[in-house]
Amino acid sequence: MMNILERLKKIMPKHVQPITINRDEYFAVVEKISREASQKTVELNRQNRLKYLIGRSGISPLHQDCRFENYQAYTADQRAALHQAIAFAKNFGSGFGGFVFSGSCGTGKNHLAAAIGHCLINKGKSVLCITVADLMMRFRSTYEKHAEWSEEALLRELCNVDLLVLDEIGIQHRNSDNTQILINQLVDRRTSHKKPIGMLTNLTGEQISGVLGERVLDRMMMDNGIWVNFNWESYRSKVKCHA
Repeated sequence: MMNILERLKKIMPKHVQPITINRDEYFAVVEKISREASQKTVELNRQNRLKYLIGRSGISPLHQDCRFENYQAYTADQRAALHQAIAFAKNFGSGFGGFVFSGSCGTGKNHLAAAIGHCLINKGKSVLCITVADLMMRFRSTYEKHAEWSEEALLRELCNVDLLVLDEIGIQHRNSDNTQILINQLVDRRTSHKKPIGMLTNLTGEQISGVLGERVLDRMMMDNGIWVNFNWESYRSKVKCHA
């Protein structure tokens, strides 16, 4: 090994330096490259499992163009919401606190949630945004006679994704208790494994507390979780990415 490196040094221009100067450094570089490749493979497999189980992974086509840069913040409250979302994405991994975006339709909740997702995906993280209705449909499919996946397997995969965002929290306001039980399970499991979860809802704090219970909301706010109120009128007609 040393003979090869010495010969390379002699024929290389003076301004070019080899990545290793001895045997130990060479094998350290090889090990680093191998470890990074292995991590990428693990992440790709995780994304493929999600796509197979849920039918898609990552951000829905409707919000593919939503970024922090094109979020229209006209008021101080909107700018504060934007800054909190950016901070959440920037600090992701330093804690497991989640987020709740609460407000009327068209106020930008989905835009900022998608922007967070895009930012994390670019960092190599796995992200899944799914409506409560879609989530329940997937779980109901596990009860079919020839289902390929069990309820436990699906629950486990949803708990493994780096960030899970549940949209339309509050639809279950008119639904069965099964939905509330499932959301409780997801929140309990993910917070127990220090995995953050996001929620998007049209309900007020009092309403969502009545639907999910104070215990769930307490867990959502653990480890510096954030609650952002989108308490302004809809500006859906003003932006290209629907909220």
